[in-house]
Amino acid sequence: MDENKFTTEDERQLHSMGYAQELSRRMGGFQNFAISFSIICILAGGITSFPLAISSGGGFEAGIGWLVGGVFAMVVATSLGQIASAYPTAGGLYHWSSILGGRGWGWATAWINMLGLVFVVASVNVGVWQLFRDLVAAGVFGADVTVWTSVDVTALPKDMTMDQAVAINSHAYWVQVIAVAIITAAQALFNHFGIKITTRLTDFSGYLIFVVAIVLTLTFFIFGATHDFSRIFTFTNNSGDPGGGYLPTARVGIVAFLVGLLYPLYTITGFDASAHTSEETRDARNAVPRGMMQSVFWSLVFGFVMAVAFIMAAPDMTALAKDGAASWFNLFNSLPAPAILKDILAIAIVLANFLCALAGLTSISRMIYAFARDGGLPMSGTLAKVNPTYRTPVAAIWTGGVLSVAATLYSPAFAALAAGCALFLYVSYAMPIAAGVMAEGKTWTDFGPFRLGMWSKPLALISMAGVLVLMYAGIQPPFDILINYAVGTIVLLVVLWFGFERKRFKGPPIGDEIAKRQAIIAAQEKALAS
Repeated sequence: MDENKFTTEDERQLHSMGYAQELSRRMGGFQNFAISFSIICILAGGITSFPLAISSGGGFEAGIGWLVGGVFAMVVATSLGQIASAYPTAGGLYHWSSILGGRGWGWATAWINMLGLVFVVASVNVGVWQLFRDLVAAGVFGADVTVWTSVDVTALPKDMTMDQAVAINSHAYWVQVIAVAIITAAQALFNHFGIKITTRLTDFSGYLIFVVAIVLTLTFFIFGATHDFSRIFTFTNNSGDPGGGYLPTARVGIVAFLVGLLYPLYTITGFDASAHTSEETRDARNAVPRGMMQSVFWSLVFGFVMAVAFIMAAPDMTALAKDGAASWFNLFNSLPAPAILKDILAIAIVLANFLCALAGLTSISRMIYAFARDGGLPMSGTLAKVNPTYRTPVAAIWTGGVLSVAATLYSPAFAALAAGCALFLYVSYAMPIAAGVMAEGKTWTDFGPFRLGMWSKPLALISMAGVLVLMYAGIQPPFDILINYAVGTIVLLVVLWFGFERKRFKGPPIGDEIAKRQAIIAAQEKALAS
């Protein structure tokens, strides 16, 4: 393969869209796949949101629900892949929506996608802290983590007063904030010093996820309590008290099932990272759609087998559901496997989650960089700058890190952050897909090598309908805090767009503007090369 040829073609394609090759194009096809596979990370959401599945629909939700959600994610990734093949740019979703649906549609897509990516990094890093606390600090090293763990004030132990519980929760809250800030700062530093370091870590993460998922699955199968596969086909509505109050309000079965779909859809998300790193990927028009779809496919397959192993390991499904948010941790801790094996798995799971959020921070920084490059953000000039030494958008990286930590201040609960991640990201995925349906064959005639042909519009319609269902599920208790985020976001975007941005924001370059920018592009690339 002639990599220089692909680099030349990639740069030519980028220039034709009005952008300079500022970022370092070091990623190959596997690296592009690995960054999305790392963000999906079935060892992250596949573990930390497993209690949601059990507490909503039991074994059926965790098994069959995973397949339903995973197939839907595959449909969405395929629809986005066709657009990515045509327009391989950083901040892909924003650019696609702008070109296909207009600059206002693109502007809104950018903000919603950025909010979703903030939730990705925030939720995973809260998960990193909780997994480290419960699996490594307590499980491996035997530390007493009681004062780091919040107390359910609705079910206090007999020897604890409300004042004591409030004090413990306040302490646990600030410990989590500080821990998440330190974790995020470490990920930002790795991103700061170049895509080469980041891709090496995400490459390692890809292999790590495969190996640990296989070992973890075999461990649960071998040392699990049963091999009763009927559990996978048995739906049990555990909403309300049967699920340990994890879903506090009892709901009818179909609603419980839909809420439980947040389990696979929170996990199998973030695959737009392949698109966000398009300008750092060789042969991007082929590699990016392939990276998105393959990352979803393998996560679907490995995640399903892993979920089945968890279900098989439970001595009692009723008791497992009753454990609520602690169900997976209790299941793992009670597994009669060798202690050394469990210790190694615990450390590897925490490491995989750390690398998952690291890849998420890469993704949000490229979204911020691309949006700022077109003047879509305050301080755009600073946020769009690329460090000439490391060829990374340093200001965008640290801004993404600060925003993700800030998200945990308002909503420190993992469940709400996870639901917000799935909700806002999938809405942002549906927006360019919807624009593409309207534009295909009309204003959209420049397609890439990956085409869906007759399947394009049917898959797009399935994607949009599925996101509407997800929006309904994503605002059910205990995730109703997201209504504040959703309503606030909509109101703010409407006010900002019609009050200020409609006249100011020009959007990505189109038409004659692209030709006018060629001299600027040459100067930008020359400055970075010197």
